[in-house]
Amino acid sequence: MPSYDSSRARFRLADRHIAVFAHLLDGETPPDELWDSLVELQGIGLVGEEGELAPLLRDLLGALADPVVMVQVEVTGEHGPVNHGVIVGQEAVIAHDGWPGEEESEYVSIEPNTLVWELARKVNLHRGEKPEDGAPELRVETTMAALDAAFVALEEPGEDDDATRELVRAALTEADNKLKDPSLGQFLDLVVSLNATWRITTAWDGKHDGERAAMVRAIGVWDCGPLGYWIREQPEEPIMPGQVTPDSALVLVRSNSAEVWEKITDLLPDGEELLIEEE
Repeated sequence: MPSYDSSRARFRLADRHIAVFAHLLDGETPPDELWDSLVELQGIGLVGEEGELAPLLRDLLGALADPVVMVQVEVTGEHGPVNHGVIVGQEAVIAHDGWPGEEESEYVSIEPNTLVWELARKVNLHRGEKPEDGAPELRVETTMAALDAAFVALEEPGEDDDATRELVRAALTEADNKLKDPSLGQFLDLVVSLNATWRITTAWDGKHDGERAAMVRAIGVWDCGPLGYWIREQPEEPIMPGQVTPDSALVLVRSNSAEVWEKITDLLPDGEELLIEEE
């Protein structure tokens, strides 16, 4: 059920409630399949009997109706994928957080200058030690088939942690016979230590070769707990549907929280990259 907190102008809404707002903003009557959602919104006073939208929704609906930048954050952990995001509007910035197993997300207005902090919070980015100057780059190269095999092996019951590791090692060796120690052991450690994988995608209207075009930037990261952050260089983000196959290369490169912070910052367009409509 939708709900809201007027003291902080925050809302708990599902995608179907957002769809109702979209129809009402366009002056349309929501279709029959959204009727229950409309009734729920009317029941808590966010929509009037004639389809009037509550003034409390002004910032949220303004950003939804005319977004400047859309940011999608997909985090996959123990409970499966959870979607978060940020909508940068003309006059307000709205952040939304999902919750595992819940239909609704929480929407709340944030200050524009906290945007990078907000994205870092959504992926649970924590400070860590920077590598020493001149430290060798750590990277692991295998295939998506090997990753899939490792995840399947992790689901198999093992008597203890050592037995689980042996199951994963055997699965990796079978799926990718080119993966040898020390890379095999390194990748095994990463899979077993994996807290979550996440990716952030930003999209906005810009120009390419002088023409209006949709611009997209993205980053994919593994959070491996005590083994730190690893940037997924391949498959390279943004990933298009059908682009990744079992034979696709998987390349992970050791990173750190400071570098990840910089890369999150670089995902956001500056003023010159945005397509500003001239009056």
